[in-house]
Amino acid sequence: MKLPSFILVFFVSFLSFSQNNHIVKTEDGRRVLLKADYTWQYIDKGDPTVDSSIKEAIKTIEENTCNTENGFLEPKLDSKIQAKLKRGRSTISHVKKKVAKDSDCNVSDVLLIDFTEQKEKAVYHFCVRGKKVTYKRIGNSIIKAPKLF
Repeated sequence: MKLPSFILVFFVSFLSFSQNNHIVKTEDGRRVLLKADYTWQYIDKGDPTVDSSIKEAIKTIEENTCNTENGFLEPKLDSKIQAKLKRGRSTISHVKKKVAKDSDCNVSDVLLIDFTEQKEKAVYHFCVRGKKVTYKRIGNSIIKAPKLF
């Protein structure tokens, strides 16, 4: 039993060492695949001069800024749902007051960009001083939406 298992382990390790493809990293941070037939190929297709952390920072800044045009009108909410939420003090005006309080600004600085609303739950996207902010309503509770990544 030892001999067949030894032969199997030897054969598997021999196959793994017989592959001559190697991945190396260049000085500018790009990865290159060196093939067994003496050719090479870039793995990362991108601009090597811009650091990836800078790209991510620019992406997050663009995602967190809201570009609203002059004369932007807020979308209309369902009046039936808002009437039912009035009793629990969770209408859009109450949500805007909470957003303004959390952001240390006036209610007039809070602009509703987009929403998905049902009677039980809702998600509101606001623009507050040029930044996108997302709040959730579950029942009558209003919370700031957590960022996962």
